[in-house]
Amino acid sequence: MRLKYSFVLVGLLAATGVASAAPAFVNGLAIDGATEDLSGDATAFARRVGFFSDIYYDPNRKEWWGVSDRGPGGGTLSYETRAQRFTLDVDSTTGAISNFQIAQTVKFTNGGAAMNGLAPNPSSTLGNSFDPEGFVVNPKTGNFLVSDEYGPSVYEYDRSGNVIRQYTIPDNLVPKVGGTADYVSTPPTLTEGREPNRGFEGLAISPDGNYAYAMLQNGTVKDGWTGGTRGQYTRIVKFDTDTGLAVAQYAYQLQSSGQGRGISAIVAVNDHQFLVLERNNRGIGVGATLASPDKNVFMIDLAGASDVTGLNLPASGSLPAGYAAVTKYNENNNKFLDLDANTLAVLGNKSPEKWEGLAIGPKLGDGSYLMLAGTDNDYSVTQVGGTTQYDVWYNFANTDPYLTSLFCSTGGTSQCWNHDSSGNLTTAATWSDSLSLLPGVLHAYKASSADLAGYVAPVPVPAAVWLFGSALAGVIGFGKRRKA
Repeated sequence: MRLKYSFVLVGLLAATGVASAAPAFVNGLAIDGATEDLSGDATAFARRVGFFSDIYYDPNRKEWWGVSDRGPGGGTLSYETRAQRFTLDVDSTTGAISNFQIAQTVKFTNGGAAMNGLAPNPSSTLGNSFDPEGFVVNPKTGNFLVSDEYGPSVYEYDRSGNVIRQYTIPDNLVPKVGGTADYVSTPPTLTEGREPNRGFEGLAISPDGNYAYAMLQNGTVKDGWTGGTRGQYTRIVKFDTDTGLAVAQYAYQLQSSGQGRGISAIVAVNDHQFLVLERNNRGIGVGATLASPDKNVFMIDLAGASDVTGLNLPASGSLPAGYAAVTKYNENNNKFLDLDANTLAVLGNKSPEKWEGLAIGPKLGDGSYLMLAGTDNDYSVTQVGGTTQYDVWYNFANTDPYLTSLFCSTGGTSQCWNHDSSGNLTTAATWSDSLSLLPGVLHAYKASSADLAGYVAPVPVPAAVWLFGSALAGVIGFGKRRKA
């Protein structure tokens, strides 16, 4: 059952529920967890693709981009962070996708030094520690904008992956202990700013490229965090892309404050409407349980929302008098998209845990749009404390509440162990062909012009920028452009 360098196409194989949203599921790909990028790194383990912490479609260049996060081990192992340009074959009539291929690998650097996925050390200094989670292309310049969880931060990169500048982050988002920056501590020691591993998870850009919108996975420590329970609001931060300064913050109310609830992506529909992907930490994933996965996409509107920059958001309920949160349409049983409503047989018809990438793709022959949703597979590597991490091999046919998996030495299968629900090694085990690394998953949806009423694609890039971008395109693994 190991998916060795194969791409599995499954269409409408199983439904775990009836989606109430209009966009129609077309088909899905399960991409082998051992798929390698084009970095040329010394080991296959270092070249392993982490898949889709975010997805972006650049209609001006007809390019798909995916960004993977801080690397195997959840910030414990050195990893040069990167983005992947990938290609897909798209049926212009049905929207079906096939033939996923990595076409280009771009590493993120700062003055020649790698933007590394290792956690900040010392805790008071961010340095080049980088956990990329959101990715867009500025249509005005062709440059990459990438959001980060560690800071939280937003960086602008040229098309070779070199830092051009870092946006100025509002002071109320910077994590602090007693007024001093601290990028590692957790609450209640952490007294203000973003919660660790809950920074800028989503990033969108307005169609004209004038504004970027970075979204915290959850609210700040002062936004209703109490005794280990997170508040029900998070924040969308609007940045001026010319100055790199924040010009407003908006309150977004999460569907619930349940287990692991947070946002994973934000996508611009136009200059005031957006799609937001919310999810919990359930489903097939590293260290996750299977019970009750819940992954939904909602349409929201910033028109009429108040600037809450100077306001601590409540744990639940309405905002204080005079303040309005963003409008959230179809919140209850009429979501824009239910990502758990369709599953793939190759995964035992189980929903992946980390749906994190979302993008509006090319227009199809009938005037509808292809939409892609993608998963982050955490490189199919554990995230336990310390520098010793293990590959995680799954038996997708298992139906137990906890998905049966083995931990094996990274980069090989000669030493494997069983483990308990806390990730502690128990007894030695033997690897078999019934096991697979956790794949990356792509779902294709067909959204009608009515589903995306008001959609405005990014403005075309000026010809001069095209020529400049082409001159810089000689980066790792640049390949011939394929079909969108």
